[in-house]
Amino acid sequence: MDLGLKDKVAVITGGSVGIGLAIAEGLAAEGAHVVLAARQAERVTVEAERIETEFGVRALGVSCDVAGVDGIRELVDQTRATFGGADILINNAGTGSNETIMEAPDEKWQAYWDLHVMAAVRLARGFVPMMRQRGGGVILHNASICALQPLWYEPIYNVTKAALMMFSKTLAEEVIKDNIRVNTVNPGLVLTPDWIKTAKQLTAGKGGDWQGYLDGVAHENASIKRFSSPEEMANFFVFLCSNKATYSVGSAYYVDGGMLKTV
Repeated sequence: MDLGLKDKVAVITGGSVGIGLAIAEGLAAEGAHVVLAARQAERVTVEAERIETEFGVRALGVSCDVAGVDGIRELVDQTRATFGGADILINNAGTGSNETIMEAPDEKWQAYWDLHVMAAVRLARGFVPMMRQRGGGVILHNASICALQPLWYEPIYNVTKAALMMFSKTLAEEVIKDNIRVNTVNPGLVLTPDWIKTAKQLTAGKGGDWQGYLDGVAHENASIKRFSSPEEMANFFVFLCSNKATYSVGSAYYVDGGMLKTV
């Protein structure tokens, strides 16, 4: 199936690991050129070089922090200088939290607001004009099932991801006239390096059965009784970027193995 992605230019934040890296690989496999943005310079450079070699596309690694204005500027400028613009933007950078509302300081709320919400706002301001010049584009936001079904131990994550989903809906209304489609994907449990790291930490003093811990999380929360792989999640993102999803505008898709317990 031709997804119409050959020679498109896709920017993926949080692109050097986990879901972001899997999305970059999925798009590259369809012939798209990719810009990987991440904070760790060595890792993002290595992964960009590997993708170029493995998939025969152009790949650029940009070391930047999209939670700040300077990082956004660096990503936009390097993309423009290397490719002349972008057709696809995947706002994927993000991380979980752990706090209570009563105890979390303002600084922590602000840091997550900058990473999950303002990064998307600023990236839209940077890349939408390029997409207009190229005749249209696609913007996808990686939010979370927690945007609708919150987890008790990460209220800041829940709130900022819900705000990201509303921003995505609002942006979709504003830019569809420019042939730019905006949608949100809300993953459930995805087996990223962060989940494995956390499981190992939590089980270090209890026998070290981190796989058993993750199996328990999956059985408790997901009807499918397992985690998604990053590649499974990436497949959905790639489809939404393609010319097979051209009537999808302003929607939020739950790709969660049955974790969402409402209609």
